[in-house]
Amino acid sequence: MTAVYLDNNATAPIRPEAADAAACALAIGGNPSSIHAAGRLARAAVEKAREQVAALIGVKPGSLTFTSGGTEANALAIESAITAGAKRPIIGLAEHASVMASAMASGLMTEGWPVTPDGRADLDWLKTRLTTWNAKDGAPFVAISLVNNETGVIQPVAEAAEIVHAAGGWLHVDAVQAAGKIAVDFASTGADTLSLSAHKLGGPQGAGALAAGPRATLSRRLHGGGQERGRRAGTENLSGIAGFGAAAEAALRDLPAAQARAVWRDAAQARVTGAADVEVFGTSAPRVPGTLCFGCDGFDAERQVMAMDLDGVMVSAGAACSSGKMAPSMVLISMGFEALANQSIRASGGWATTQADWDRFAEAWIAAYTRHQARRRASAA
Repeated sequence: MTAVYLDNNATAPIRPEAADAAACALAIGGNPSSIHAAGRLARAAVEKAREQVAALIGVKPGSLTFTSGGTEANALAIESAITAGAKRPIIGLAEHASVMASAMASGLMTEGWPVTPDGRADLDWLKTRLTTWNAKDGAPFVAISLVNNETGVIQPVAEAAEIVHAAGGWLHVDAVQAAGKIAVDFASTGADTLSLSAHKLGGPQGAGALAAGPRATLSRRLHGGGQERGRRAGTENLSGIAGFGAAAEAALRDLPAAQARAVWRDAAQARVTGAADVEVFGTSAPRVPGTLCFGCDGFDAERQVMAMDLDGVMVSAGAACSSGKMAPSMVLISMGFEALANQSIRASGGWATTQADWDRFAEAWIAAYTRHQARRRASAA
């Protein structure tokens, strides 16, 4: 039986357009900083990709800095804000580890921004906190994800931007899990900086970008040459960037189809909730179409993932950022579901996912749950 891949929030399969663009870039063989013919072809490929990625989020190409991925893009935003004078970063407690870890690595006191039980950032807390902001801590720097990587919950970034800007602050938006799933317009988010990653939307791994608005001044992260307008030294990842551009163009084209796939996820969710007593996270908030995160009391996450894998269905337990470790989900803990934090899994579809994949997922999970319940009854007898 053909395997089913439902771990697109970790990485999406590469799109054919992206693979072709990456292969063509590899065949060029030139350095984008060289002025001979091969170098000019390489530079043209980079700038074409910059235009394609910029179009995905509605910005001018010159506002984009290519990076090695979402993690570096987040780090560049945080380090730039600190260089500009931020002294007490505020990071959402449900943020991706790369955001919180980068802020804490600065050595500055970092504050956690709580979320409500539905998984959305607590705007009342933020408003209250910024009304008591001490000027000695510099302008506020606040980071929030547009879409949570585990629950798929869409965050109120535009409202957060109004609060942050009223306090004279800098808002960084991690849009890695949003691009290609919902419409992302940089201006509408109110972001000062916004991060993207190629492999989350069907591009190659190892390429990302940071968009910066007029209120944000980026500092130099890597020293050496003058690549990326002096913002990031180092020879550009030509094939990765070219693939990123092609994937961004395809993701923008396919956005209506991606949003229509919510019915497949919802049908699978209904089958699972109809078969077992599970807690589906984020259902009272808007979610992206392809993410389903739920917990089942007494059914360990690792056991669920392994049982599904043996049945040919690939899912995950939270974020894929811990070298294979299955630690309790900090996102779910911050939402108040500590008891289920290590008993929850995430299924996430993408551009290549079909309705049959979601149907197979539901069947496999229900079968795994049925076997688990039978073992529990047998051990209790």
